Amino acid sequence: MDKRSILTVAVCVALAGTLAACNRGDSADGGGSGSVGPIGVDFPRADTDFWNSYNKYVPTEAKDLGINLMTPTNSQNDITKLVSNVQAMTAQGAKAIVMAPQDTGAIASTISQLNQQKIPVVTVDTRPDKGGAFMVVRADNKAYGEKACKFLGEQIKGKGKVVEFEGDLSSINGRDRSEAFGDCMKQNYPNVTVLAEPTNWEGAKASAALQTDLTANPDINGIYMQAGGAFLSATLQLLKSTNHLIPVGQPGHISIISNDGIPQEFDAIRQGQIDATVSQPADLYAKWALFYAKAAVQGKTFKPGPTDHNSTIIDVGGGQLEDQLPAPLVTKDNVDDKSLWGNQVAK
Repeated sequence: MDKRSILTVAVCVALAGTLAACNRGDSADGGGSGSVGPIGVDFPRADTDFWNSYNKYVPTEAKDLGINLMTPTNSQNDITKLVSNVQAMTAQGAKAIVMAPQDTGAIASTISQLNQQKIPVVTVDTRPDKGGAFMVVRADNKAYGEKACKFLGEQIKGKGKVVEFEGDLSSINGRDRSEAFGDCMKQNYPNVTVLAEPTNWEGAKASAALQTDLTANPDINGIYMQAGGAFLSATLQLLKSTNHLIPVGQPGHISIISNDGIPQEFDAIRQGQIDATVSQPADLYAKWALFYAKAAVQGKTFKPGPTDHNSTIIDVGGGQLEDQLPAPLVTKDNVDDKSLWGNQVAK
């Protein structure tokens, strides 16, 4: 443990009853005023409604936090572009970098290089396979898969065939959601057949797979979309063109649950086209990723435990910390809840 960490622990112990404050930074402003940075941000993509929403939140949150934000780059789901963007930001003097690597294995060497240069990294939504980030800001993606499994399993009464649109399995998110969904189905709903379709987060691939599955399995009664922003539009179009888009509650309805929490999913729930989604917090991803980037530049440290923003920091091994933000299940019962970020943004 270095001298800075020892000092942090000593202060926390002295606080006794307010020990948890060491996780909180006391407030969302990072515990200090004035401009901090420059801090670089790479957007992972701009081809889904979810990531477009996240991208819009970043400048606003940076301003609120008093961060000197460099002009964000966009790696367009390309690990080579991400590495190039990071090198450019480093050359321009970035004191910390926020990124959302879609290939969580290939980014390891870049994060290692940044660590050697004493430039802290905060990753959003995805966790690097080999660690090295100052903090990971994401939701519990295994819980996404489990929530989807249990909701869908109950909707179809534990029997039938379910199509699962898997995300990119080179990403920890795609792996976590797929493994959790599959394991949960095997354990709790053994009479449900899961037709797992790899998609690389591409709507066209999901639509093509679904069309093939519907032809071969006319008794499909459930669909799990791991990313509504990527799959919703293409899925609804196909179901409509094949006369499978039957409203919730009517005979022949295919029960559908998604992940993301975008406004379009909420509208689809209201219209009875899909049954539910798990709201992935685009607004909180931006807010807390930048908060931790600022804190890293200021020399703050954190430890596992509950936070004051309804999340929990966990140690995922190798000293890697992850702030797991809440991601609620959204159904017709709570789809109009104004606290959900999907009800706060323009469609």
